[in-house]
This record gives sequence, C-alpha cells and structure tokens, in this order.
Amino acid sequence: MIVNLHPDIRIQKLTIGAEKAPLIVIDNFVADPEKLIRRAANRPYIDQPSYFPGIRYAAPLGYQSLFEARLKDMLLEYFQLEKGRFTFQMCHYSLITRPPEKLEFLQRIPHIDSVSSTGIASVHYLFKGKYGGTAFYRHRKTGFEYIDASRKETYYKCLETEKNGPDAPKAEYIDGDTPLFEQIGRQDGVFNRVLIYRKNSLQSGVIGKDFVPDPNPLTGRLSINTFMDVVP
Repeated sequence: MIVNLHPDIRIQKLTIGAEKAPLIVIDNFVADPEKLIRRAANRPYIDQPSYFPGIRYAAPLGYQSLFEARLKDMLLEYFQLEKGRFTFQMCHYSLITRPPEKLEFLQRIPHIDSVSSTGIASVHYLFKGKYGGTAFYRHRKTGFEYIDASRKETYYKCLETEKNGPDAPKAEYIDGDTPLFEQIGRQDGVFNRVLIYRKNSLQSGVIGKDFVPDPNPLTGRLSINTFMDVVP
C-alpha cells in the first residue's frame, strides 16, 4: 500500500514544558486518510501484552516508508539524532478499548515508551469523534518531564511509594492535573494530525470521563502509533 503526504501538509516545530523536549505537530498528514481507515476495518486486532489499554493491528509497510523517505531528514535534525536509517519497533493501528474501572496503576498515569533519548514515537489520529488527543506531563515529586536511563531508578522508586499513598489515582484515565502529575502540554486529537515526540517523554492519551470504549475501527478511537529508532 502506497501512502503519500498531503499536498497541503502543515508542520509546527514546538517544545514541551520547562525541559524543552522536541515536539512536531503535523496537520493534513497523509493524502488519503480514508484509505488508511478502510484498511483498518475488518482486521484481526489483538489485546496487547504491554500496558497499552486496548487492541492493535499492524499498519501497512507503506506507512513506515513515508517516515523513512519523506520525513527522516527533518526528524534527524530537529531531534538532534545521528544520521542513519529508521528501524521500526512498532507501527500499528491502535484502539483504546479498556473500560476505566479495569485499568491497572500504570495505565492511570502518564507513561513513557522507552528510556532511550534517541527513540521517536508518533501518534496519528484517524478518528473524527471527540475522543481527545495527547497530553504531556511533569511528575510533581521529581520534577521530571522525561525519563531517561539516569532517571529511571529514581522515578520508579517514587511511583512505588505513591502507588499506595493517599494521592494514588482512581481507576480512571488521566485527563489533566492530578496530585501526582502536572499537565504541561496538550494537543487536540484532530483528524489526520500526527504528533512526533521522544519516546521518553511522559505522556498520555486525553481520555475524558465520558469515554465509551468502541472496538470498531470505523467509529472508535483509531490511531496509528509508531516507534522509531535510528541505526547507522
């Protein structure tokens, strides 16, 4: 499947919070988003062994090629990465389907996708309903906005004490400031918008209290989530 950039693509180069982690917001990302949605329908989605609260199915290889062929130079420059080729740890259609009352502790708070400072993540919104976008957070106790290898031990030790403390999160998706986390940035889930950020930034989907899980790719909270790393 060939995937092309939209002729009216619009790119914003931003930063997140006080620590100024890079963030790219691209509107009008692909030329034919409806084609991607049709491809997503009637596929054998599966539950994830990771902490993703939903189901996934592999996106077409042509979608990966778009990043490699058309966006790589811009991403390497803005994220200050060494030259190389992209490898894709993941590139999947994703649907959030877990009811809030069934969330585990780590699904109720912001997360990182890796402690790597050289890995990039993206989320491409392919839904048209009011399902929310993505928010970025600062952990109040440590002040961390991203978690790299040097911060990992300190951060997760704090979480262990907070997990059963008086400010432990309820069984619901995070949506804004909490006693444990401060929201430092937020991007709306606009149809055919993609966000690109470091995998170690603390972030979470914006899932409101009125969210109703829908496993249908044509009507649910469909996105394509991609993890990229650079190799020489």
